[in-house]
Amino acid sequence: MPVAVALMTSPPSYRLAALPSLLLALACATNPVTGKSELSLISESQEISMGQQAAQETRQQIGVVADNSLQTYVRGVGLKIAKTTERPNLPWSFDVVDDPAVNAFALPGGFIFITRGILAHMNSEAEMASVLGHEIGHVTAKHSVHSMSQAQLAQLGLGIGSVLSPQVAALSGLAGQGLQLLFLKYSRDNETQADDLGFRYALNDGYDVRAMLSMFSMLQRIGESGGGGKLPQWLATHPDPGDRLAKTEQRLAAATADLSKTTLNADPFMQRINGLVFGENPRQGFFEGVRFNHPDLIFRIDFPQGWQTQNQASAVLAVSPQQDGIFAVTIPGKDAPATMLQQFLAQQGIQAGQSSSSSINGLPAAAADFQAQSQDGSTIAGRVTFVAYNGSTYRLLGYTTAANFGNYRSQFQQAAQSFDRLTDQAALNKQPVHIKLVRLARDMTVDDFNRQYPSAVPVATIALINGAAGPADLLKAGKWAKRVQ
Repeated sequence: MPVAVALMTSPPSYRLAALPSLLLALACATNPVTGKSELSLISESQEISMGQQAAQETRQQIGVVADNSLQTYVRGVGLKIAKTTERPNLPWSFDVVDDPAVNAFALPGGFIFITRGILAHMNSEAEMASVLGHEIGHVTAKHSVHSMSQAQLAQLGLGIGSVLSPQVAALSGLAGQGLQLLFLKYSRDNETQADDLGFRYALNDGYDVRAMLSMFSMLQRIGESGGGGKLPQWLATHPDPGDRLAKTEQRLAAATADLSKTTLNADPFMQRINGLVFGENPRQGFFEGVRFNHPDLIFRIDFPQGWQTQNQASAVLAVSPQQDGIFAVTIPGKDAPATMLQQFLAQQGIQAGQSSSSSINGLPAAAADFQAQSQDGSTIAGRVTFVAYNGSTYRLLGYTTAANFGNYRSQFQQAAQSFDRLTDQAALNKQPVHIKLVRLARDMTVDDFNRQYPSAVPVATIALINGAAGPADLLKAGKWAKRVQ
């Protein structure tokens, strides 16, 4: 969660209002990868526009790694591959997002994101190229465009939308519809095609595509285990087409290129990720049970018991067990709480309820109940509190349906009243751990390596990030090995 958050404007709607007008808009386009004609209700300019908006929201909501050297390196590898594909003229971009989950994803129009979590589990540039190639393949084959066209044909629109009106959604600091593009589901056939394309793209660029075997093996071992990040893990967003390793072996057997002349680029890659934060970064805030601590911003707050929580780059969120209530903490500005409350309640579509100005744990505060119309015409109700602290004004916003507000109001109020200065020295001093490289002078097992160079994570994790099947596996002399400290 950053020091300041810009207000988000509501994304444009691409939903078609009625089936008759939709049918008039039906169009076919040639898929640049297959050469076949297919349904497409979205032009390339619309595809790019939606991708640009979603990319902007992704950078704001999730955050990017503040390492220009690493960003430039990944961008260079990605662009080199993308420019040799069937869609070289898209506005391709590549970003490393600051998330510990092991994942990568593609947005329409050529906007590719890869997490620091998956980079920490890689051991060569060729592995990274295979993943980037896979995501590029989703774009060149227009998988997201096809999914969205099918959704529009069924009058389902893009994603789940928001229970809030556009005005309230903008004020809440929550993700707009554009960010829902992150979670468009691809079919198994799409995944197989993206694997095929990623293999071909990486090989054409001179990479040793045998690295895809170690990459898919690592992803299988991670499986659907929780990553503790803002994003889900790879297999939650990339349906396994089945026999991924076997299919990669088949591609390798059919390859005509001399793989002995391809490159892994292991050392340059390892040097680039040396020092990368591993796992959650507590300086950006962390949970201890229901309590959220932010060492850098020096505040704490207690969320409702049993609610699902998530720490995003621009908001800290909690969702009720029934998925019908939400509580969010953001930092919209620096004006006085009473001024910001007045601005919030003055927004079109918001009806103000009971309000008050007082203090919370000695900090100036202002709060009010409110109602607003949701996009489907129903009424939502909530409570918003603004608290001035350490040069910023925090917004503590809870809302639900009007029918449930009576059940949730006390939880919204209790959470807001818990906002306070962070004084726990252990929480204030909590630091992230990082990837550290060790050049091995001799062969040693992962167990031996971990005993000689202890890490802050379990030995099974050390095996995983070093591409080993387990602690008894051998790490070879002369190679870089990764520890976490």
